[in-house]
Amino acid sequence: MTTFPVALPGAQASTLMWADPAQVEPAALEQLRTISRLPWVHGLRVMPDVHLGKGATVGSVIAMRDAVSPAAVGVDIGCGMTGVRTNLTAADLPDDLGPLRSAIEAVLPVGWHAHEGTAPVLRRERALAARFDSLMGRFGELRAPRIADRQGRALAQCGSLGSGNHFQEVCEGDDGHLWLMLHSGSRNIGKELAERHIATARTLEHNLGLPDRDLAVFLADTDEMAAYLHDLYWAQEYALINREVMMATTREVLARHFPHVVFDEPVRCHHNYVSEETYDGVDVVVTRKGAIRAGVGDLGLIPGSMGTGSYVVRGLGNEASFSSASHGAGRRMSRNAAKRQFTVEDLRAQTAGVECRKDAGVIDEIPSAYKDLESVIAAQATGPSPLVAVVARLSTLLCVKG
Repeated sequence: MTTFPVALPGAQASTLMWADPAQVEPAALEQLRTISRLPWVHGLRVMPDVHLGKGATVGSVIAMRDAVSPAAVGVDIGCGMTGVRTNLTAADLPDDLGPLRSAIEAVLPVGWHAHEGTAPVLRRERALAARFDSLMGRFGELRAPRIADRQGRALAQCGSLGSGNHFQEVCEGDDGHLWLMLHSGSRNIGKELAERHIATARTLEHNLGLPDRDLAVFLADTDEMAAYLHDLYWAQEYALINREVMMATTREVLARHFPHVVFDEPVRCHHNYVSEETYDGVDVVVTRKGAIRAGVGDLGLIPGSMGTGSYVVRGLGNEASFSSASHGAGRRMSRNAAKRQFTVEDLRAQTAGVECRKDAGVIDEIPSAYKDLESVIAAQATGPSPLVAVVARLSTLLCVKG
């Protein structure tokens, strides 16, 4: 049995893995080695859900000196999770969860859909509306080129789910209590900001000789890096408020169906983001792409797939991992491969007992397209160098997807 962490053979900068290299796709390992050879990299940490990404590997934590790579964050800036435990139990639920799913889908735009104007809940949640108004009031300060005409879309998409692996779920905890779970990011505006800044980075002279131009970086004390970080921090806040608006919307639905419901304080975490931190006495810019912060006592959420459930975890502050943990189970095959390999019948079998879409439009999200969640958790919650402690295991009862 592999004892974690293990060093990645052939890496230049210090690269530690909480994943067995023999079980990781060769293309992802080579991508990690390429990242480790960038002259600005102080260290690279690899989570057990690691898989190939564009430019930087998903499931990687990269600490850079005096530089930041937008691809090491990803284009869905601020993507992350929110979870809320309730006082409800499965005994409170009706036998048929179809009407509850329909009620959530009626008020929560999914896929390409957005609100008409702004999310209706903002007319009722004054504190949340004030945060939203403050954020959007700074839209004109964004520094990415040709972004001004995206403001209307950003207004309408705040409080919308999107598609792919984004979801809204009702889960049952191992203590019997129901949770609301939410996974989404900064929608199109985050993607637009990321792509515009990546395009700028690719033109800079110090990036012209890189082995992978998608790993282009901005350097400290330059206008380009200042502009990128300014826009990135705005997008991270947008992603958080987007989830807050959706959770408020879903809470209203649940309250209409169950008037006695009480909600605990939410658990929140980004897993595509930037943070300025210090390790080994060195000030670094840390990018977590498909990874969460797991500092001492930090609560985090690690989802599996639409038929698997999720874990609530508490960070242990393991500095060897740059205080990080995985963001989910991680894909084990591409979306196209999943569509080729599986059928609607497979999807129905693998999501038996879960109220969710069971059609061709979500075959790429079939549970078998993801790594085994239990193995991913075991790799970081056991052994001599654990990253997290398990707080709760959640089982999916209802899942809304775009």
